[in-house]
Amino acid sequence: MAYSPLAGGWLSGKYRKGREVSGPGSAARSRRLPARYDASDPSNAAKLDAADALGALAADAGLTLIQLVVAFVVRHPAVTSAIIGPRTTEHLDSYLAADGIDLSGDVLDRIDQIVPPAVTINVADNMWDFGTTALDAAFRRR
Repeated sequence: MAYSPLAGGWLSGKYRKGREVSGPGSAARSRRLPARYDASDPSNAAKLDAADALGALAADAGLTLIQLVVAFVVRHPAVTSAIIGPRTTEHLDSYLAADGIDLSGDVLDRIDQIVPPAVTINVADNMWDFGTTALDAAFRRR
């Protein structure tokens, strides 16, 4: 089961380079994690770079960023479901639009180039202070 396929909103399309990063929509989340959306943090700047590159890849593939991300997460053979957190019907519709999308090997290879397997751009997002090599082997990813 995968939790937060949009990476806390970073992959929703809301946060892009050159735009003000306003933080999460939830005031409680903002208070609890004040630095999580600080664009001046190098790790967060790297997340913006990755989100922009993934957004461009999605557009090239004729998809929204959300469709690309959700299709990527649920296509993994070990994933049976993804825990999503839509706050509106529009959010839910954007998640459901990924149903049935099959990503080509070329798209998956480009995703691996943008964010290599087993790499967490900001290890603080893991809730622990180290990366994981569990997905290094290609057979564990596809």
